[in-house]
Amino acid sequence: MNFGSILNAFREGSRPSAAQVKALTQALGDGRLSDAQAGAFAMAVCVHGLDEDARLALTLAMRDSGSVLKWNLDAPVVDKHSTGGIGDCTSLLLAPALAACGVYVPMISGRGLGHTGGTLDKLEAIPGLRTEMPEHQFRKIVGEIGCAIVSTSADIAPADRRLYAIRDETGTVPSEALITSSILSKKLAEGLGGLVLDIKLGSGAFMKTMEDAEALARAMVETANNAGCATSALITDMNQPLAKSVGNALEVSEALHALTGDTQDHDLPDLAAALGGEVLASVGIADSVDAGTEMIAESLYDGRAAEVLARMICAMGGPKDFVERWADRLPSAAVMREIIAPEQGFVTSIDSQRLGAAVVALGGGRAKTGDKIDPSVGFSDIVALGDYIDKDIPVAMVHARTEEEADQAEAELLAALTVGHAEPDLPPTVYQRVS
Repeated sequence: MNFGSILNAFREGSRPSAAQVKALTQALGDGRLSDAQAGAFAMAVCVHGLDEDARLALTLAMRDSGSVLKWNLDAPVVDKHSTGGIGDCTSLLLAPALAACGVYVPMISGRGLGHTGGTLDKLEAIPGLRTEMPEHQFRKIVGEIGCAIVSTSADIAPADRRLYAIRDETGTVPSEALITSSILSKKLAEGLGGLVLDIKLGSGAFMKTMEDAEALARAMVETANNAGCATSALITDMNQPLAKSVGNALEVSEALHALTGDTQDHDLPDLAAALGGEVLASVGIADSVDAGTEMIAESLYDGRAAEVLARMICAMGGPKDFVERWADRLPSAAVMREIIAPEQGFVTSIDSQRLGAAVVALGGGRAKTGDKIDPSVGFSDIVALGDYIDKDIPVAMVHARTEEEADQAEAELLAALTVGHAEPDLPPTVYQRVS
């Protein structure tokens, strides 16, 4: 094909066919498409979009540009993907809970992106644990334990890796079609039979409006189902941190509190159960979403999910007794102090993106690729929307490397909170389901 002619027409508003998109993507993967042409393609997609068939063609061609895992197991292979949030350690509950319910979860996950945290960064706060491993070891852990959470390899969707780097340089990351194909090309390369999507909405999410969240959810659900993977999505709230802590080791601690029953905060386990119920129903393990939700909840509260997580952590190089002694095993910050409320009233809003950025500034995230993360820093015991606070009452605890960094983080957290005299309406954990 004459790629220049296709791109010229696309620039003028004539969308390429599915066959043309497939050819462009194959050329992207094998190097025949130049960086300049790839950038022009990405910009045209941002401006004009892709129709459903072309979006599917882009997704499948990027998936097929590398290895696609095939499984020979005695139960369905499933996974979950979140669009990124603050204090969201759901995967640490959901992967072992799904495995405890009889399915296999080969979760290829990611690191922190911008102000949002990454599951791999949280796991690597556990001493000795390795998220990078050869495929045969990954397969062994999944087959024997039921789940593994690992980093992607160079063999998975290399065309997407190249296109994403170009998008990052050309300002073409925020595109419904490109986001959909980028995420799903990697998830579909896992060889899944079922997938649930957690589309975050609110101050700490990339999607700030319900319109944008619905559009992305529909695009991803349609594309994944057309690719042969049973998929549904939940649009969930991110107007406040999902857990009471933000920061890698601190969020692992939150997950262990939830898994061992030592928590009064039900948002995290409730969301894990809702997401798990979707995927168990989609692959026929549960008779309904409600029945699947109950199965996940039971595995969380009776200790089976915690047992699976303990085995997975050990198999990935972590301590054998981590679940029993996690408080002793996780790193702690040099400076820990309470942040005191400067005024009284109800917490009416929380700028979660600002909280995430504050954790990055503390050293708990990356300002640029290659930055080293300090897993011990962040915030814990954060107040929630609707809480009534009074002067001289703690609204959070900061965990920092130095007093100076703690001072700056304290200022950022207080600036992220809005306090009013009227009790606010609280957002639901789950806004809606898209299937």
